[in-house]
Amino acid sequence: MKTVYLVYPEKLGTIAPELYGHFAEHIGGVMRDGLWVGKDSKIPNIRGFRRAIVEKLRRIAPPVIRWPGGCFAETYRWRDGIGENRPTRAGWWTSYDGRVETNEVGTHEFMDFCGMVGAKPYFAVNVTSVSPMEVRDWVEYCTAPRGSTTLALEREKNGSPEPFDIPYWGIGNENWGGGGNMTPEFYTSEYRRFATVVENLLGKQGRGELICGGANGADYAWTEALTAGLQDGHAPVDGMSFHYYCGKGGDAVNFTREEWYALIEKAARMEDVLCRHYAIARGRGMEARMRLVIDEWGCWHPDGSGPSAGKNLYEQQSTMRDAVIAALTLNLFNNHCDKVKMANVAQLCNNLHSLFLTEGAHCVATPNFYVFEMYRHHQGAEAIRTVVEDNDDPAARLSVSASVRDGVLTLTLANCSCEEAVTVAPVLLGAEWGGEAEAYLLSGARMNAHNTFECPENVVPHAVAMEDPRRLVIPPAAVMLVRARLGAARSTDGETVPPKAL
Repeated sequence: MKTVYLVYPEKLGTIAPELYGHFAEHIGGVMRDGLWVGKDSKIPNIRGFRRAIVEKLRRIAPPVIRWPGGCFAETYRWRDGIGENRPTRAGWWTSYDGRVETNEVGTHEFMDFCGMVGAKPYFAVNVTSVSPMEVRDWVEYCTAPRGSTTLALEREKNGSPEPFDIPYWGIGNENWGGGGNMTPEFYTSEYRRFATVVENLLGKQGRGELICGGANGADYAWTEALTAGLQDGHAPVDGMSFHYYCGKGGDAVNFTREEWYALIEKAARMEDVLCRHYAIARGRGMEARMRLVIDEWGCWHPDGSGPSAGKNLYEQQSTMRDAVIAALTLNLFNNHCDKVKMANVAQLCNNLHSLFLTEGAHCVATPNFYVFEMYRHHQGAEAIRTVVEDNDDPAARLSVSASVRDGVLTLTLANCSCEEAVTVAPVLLGAEWGGEAEAYLLSGARMNAHNTFECPENVVPHAVAMEDPRRLVIPPAAVMLVRARLGAARSTDGETVPPKAL
């Protein structure tokens, strides 16, 4: 039995909804034939976007979606994606899979998609192959008040008279690699140049935050150089990105016990990595301006395990191993919500750690989707400290996070063992259990259980009987959600108020 202490008086901070963000790049089958099927398609759609995905996304309250890349952003010309006559071009990924970019989904279409699902947009801008002025023009086109400039009038002509609300702008992507193969010193200089020109416009309008391009995983030298170059405060910065992927864990579906634990261990190491990046920023007194934006994360398996059998670049099947890693990662973000500003799982569909897989009219939600659905209750809640006793053995690790809002405790747990069930004894310190509680479990018959078009509900959450929230049993390779009211509230006259429904 594992004892889990829930330390109610120790609040860690508010869990920003943006920690549950997403990513939709123009790569492989993410956009074309994935999210986007076209307005004239026989596949059910809402103004061109696949209806099945739109409706499911609404269930998980997606807070923010990053677009249009990724590496794709570093050769993207925003003007190609507006107006009537849009060019077909070779995009960043054309040399990888032969697919060209039709620009059917541009600024207006993506903003429409965000509106459909209730998400904020996070734009990644090109700093490798365009000038700061071109980026500034895109910002002006998107955000200038109605009728105020020539670009604002052009936006109105294209169907959107009112300015778009774009709260986040990422200045470059993976500039240590595909985004220009820059040194950190050179990127810092470029960031200062682009950010100054963009902020000159955004700052006067009082909206829009700028995210600088951070490290590849555990490259702390990049963060050292970046923070040193921005420490003087002359260039505006509101967050620092870095990317973290888990790979080399065998096949996406046919993996061994040893490969299960190797991937779980790599996912768990993200905690040390993000803490070290944050510590570097804090050491320079920049923690308020450079909270972390982990805008690409997830598992990266060998190609070919998804329904397209390799046609869609980086498409892969997702099993309960990926779901447990998603749960472990989201627990980690909850527990470090004071350090992490935003996070974006890569990607929404048909690519890497997908929430959906599609082929033609078929669409299936992966186990990852259901983790996000179970964890949505954490968004905007106050995280509280959790302590798990005897949790050092990777083969018996329990991942936990907890939050409270409106007198309701949300507790999420992932059993990282693929072999043994675990009995958990939650001990609530500083508060009392109430009388109402519910629990849901996500698990499969095997550690590689997954959903397919033929069996779309092979892995879905189901309610479990729970007599007492102080004793939980979690099967191997499983994720659990517990929601419990913390006693009865009291009115101002001291009388007990019955608990509200969960």
